Amino acid sequence: MTYSSLSHLACARCAREYPVGGLLGTCPEPSCGGALFARYAFTALSREAGPLRPSTIWRWHELMPAPSAESIVSLGEGGTPLLEARRLGARLSMSDVWIKEEGANPTGSFKARGLAAAVTMARALGATAIALPTAGNAGGAAAAYAARAGLQCHVFMPSDTPKVFRIECEAYGARVTLVDGLIDECDRLVASRKEAEGWFDVSTLKEPYRVEGKKTMGYELAEQLGFRLPDVIVYPTGGGTGLIGMWKAFDEMERLGWIGSARPRMVSVQAEGCAPIPRAFAEGALVSTRFENARTYASGLRVPKAFADDLVLAVLRDSKGTAVAVSDDEMRRGVSEIASSEGIFAAPEGGAAWAAVTRLLASGLLRRDERVVVFDTGTGYKYVE
Repeated sequence: MTYSSLSHLACARCAREYPVGGLLGTCPEPSCGGALFARYAFTALSREAGPLRPSTIWRWHELMPAPSAESIVSLGEGGTPLLEARRLGARLSMSDVWIKEEGANPTGSFKARGLAAAVTMARALGATAIALPTAGNAGGAAAAYAARAGLQCHVFMPSDTPKVFRIECEAYGARVTLVDGLIDECDRLVASRKEAEGWFDVSTLKEPYRVEGKKTMGYELAEQLGFRLPDVIVYPTGGGTGLIGMWKAFDEMERLGWIGSARPRMVSVQAEGCAPIPRAFAEGALVSTRFENARTYASGLRVPKAFADDLVLAVLRDSKGTAVAVSDDEMRRGVSEIASSEGIFAAPEGGAAWAAVTRLLASGLLRRDERVVVFDTGTGYKYVE
């Protein structure tokens, strides 16, 4: 068996297929431009092989986009703990609450998963420089993996991003450009310069492989729960790659016969000051509109309009899930409650996810006896200022 069963790329919007082998970003069809997904030639693969393999995102390498073991750019990402949160759950009389602690990844966030896969394939396909907009953690991860791979890295971030993120990127050797605007303005600058500068754009869902790294959260979660998925997954959402990736992983696992057709209800959590997904979901819209004057201290949630918001909203509908917006004060309380109850110093995004649980209970969208997995997507240490 080959190291990876990667077969081709397919557009999530128009379904056109493309061969693997070039530095493709989005669908090249002029009238489309949709996100490209990696597709695999599924073969018999036993889920029992997992415990015999390293606990990283490359554990199920047959379903990952690395052409060989030697091509992988890794810092040991993945294999993060799934922690039963009994004391935290007891605050709300909940009996089955778990935290997926993504702050344990290299560079302190779940972004390590996606950027490890993206940088691996960028180098394998001939890129010499990458570029991306960032709200913070993605830039740090991109810079770290680019350094590991020997690639140049160009990071564009809002000028009011916490200083530690800029320091981190520069420490890894990245070129950082501070932008007077939000992440979508950073994205426009990358798009306008990448061709002339020779950069490969690794923005969220504007290349096919970050989502492959993020989907491993779904594989890990299933394995850690004995291949019985939880009732509800509560996930803080900026660009939405992780939500989309986990949904993709569940579909792949079902095709392999590892799980059945039952799915968790997926809950997207955003900030009240930047809530394009909850607003669009409440309106029954297929896509969101840009959230003007976006403000929140959770920089990872300050995404006024995600590139693949249509895919995020589709996952919420298909899973019979929902979208919740919480205030910054609720996030801060969430961070405090997680830390004092479970010894986890969560990022504001993790605090937002826990705050959303309270909202879900109050609205009757969650039962106290359901198995709930709350994602803390990064460490709180980067937000101390």
